[in-house]
Order: sequence, then structure tokens, then C-alpha cells
Amino acid sequence: MTKVLVVDDDPMVRTGLSMILGGAPDLELVGEATNGQEAIDGVRRFSPDVVLMDIRMPVRDGLSAATEILAAAVRPRVIMLTTFDADEMVHRALRAGADGFLLKDTPPERIVESIRAVSRGEPTLSPTVTARLIAAVTEAPDPGGSAARATARRRLEALTAREREVALAIGGGASNADIAGTLFMSVATVKSHVTSILAKTGAESRLQVAVLVRDAEL
Repeated sequence: MTKVLVVDDDPMVRTGLSMILGGAPDLELVGEATNGQEAIDGVRRFSPDVVLMDIRMPVRDGLSAATEILAAAVRPRVIMLTTFDADEMVHRALRAGADGFLLKDTPPERIVESIRAVSRGEPTLSPTVTARLIAAVTEAPDPGGSAARATARRRLEALTAREREVALAIGGGASNADIAGTLFMSVATVKSHVTSILAKTGAESRLQVAVLVRDAEL
């Protein structure tokens, strides 16, 4: 059973998330919080496995709360919820070590699967969040130019043809389930390819793989 703490200042959002979690037999809602400080207190009180937390909240925002929670020696996984009116805060949460990002209008089944994924130690980004983060990284002027492109292509050369297809799909913001459906393979096989891609390219996350693909202009 995966214990989940829901953090959002909007009671309607908390109610919706509670209903979603209630429909998943392997997920348990252990507590709710309305701001970042209550989230920190809730982590200490309930010892959740996963914290599902809004970025913008009164009293204390989700970003500062996540930063403190993620800095602990023993800490839960943290998924940030965003409406994308705060891209820079998403970037800062990523640097702080957040395990996932979801839009608030993400379908219930994807929210459930994302919680399951991060509880297994698999960082998760919704396709839309991935695309926006990649765009934010790649829109900035690249002083490295052709050198960055050559470096990215060299790092991707180690991939097999199938791994390259998976990497390209990641670059497009596709989830494991999306890739499995498009490339006609099981989700387990996709996960195996992703693990291999990370090892061969030296990337630490799917986002870094996606940026590599963009840098390589593939």
C-alpha cells in the first residue's frame, strides 16, 4: 500500500484527488494539507510515501516546502501539481529534486499511474509538462551551437536502433505507455530500453534524454 499526502489550498482539488485515490486499491490517502507548512508537518506526522503538492499556495508555497522535504535524509517522493502559470517555479522544483510534475487537469488514471511510478523510484512527467520544460531549456540561445549538437549526437550514437526510437519518442514528450502503444512493445520493454538509454548516454533523467535529442536536432 502506497501512502499519499495531498496538498492543495483548493478544497475542490483536494476532494477530487481524494476521490481518485479512493478508487485505487493500492493507494491510501493518509492526510491532507492546505499549504506548504502543513505539508511539512504532514510529512512528519503521517510519513507518506508520496506527496502530491500544488506549487502555488498561501502561507507557504509548494516550492519552498518541497525543497525542505526533499533535503531530508529520509524523504517521500514528491509530485508537483501545476497549471503552468509558473514555469520558473517548475524549473526550480526540478532542480530541487522533485520526482514528478503533473498538470491539474491530468486524467485520473494517469495521476494514479504517476503516483505508482514515483513510488517505485521512476520519475514521471506528463507529456505536456515535458514538452514545456524542454522548450524552456532549448529556447534560450545556445552559445555552443554546432559543438553542442555534435556532443549530443555522439552521446546518442551508443544507442541501438530500437533505443534510438524510444529516445526520439521521449524527446517528443511521450510517456512509457504512449511509447509502448506507438512502437508496439510492452511497457516493461520500454522501461528496459529507458534504463539502457540513461546508462549509455550518461543522462540522469528522461528530461535530460529529451534535451539531448533536441540538442542533436533529430
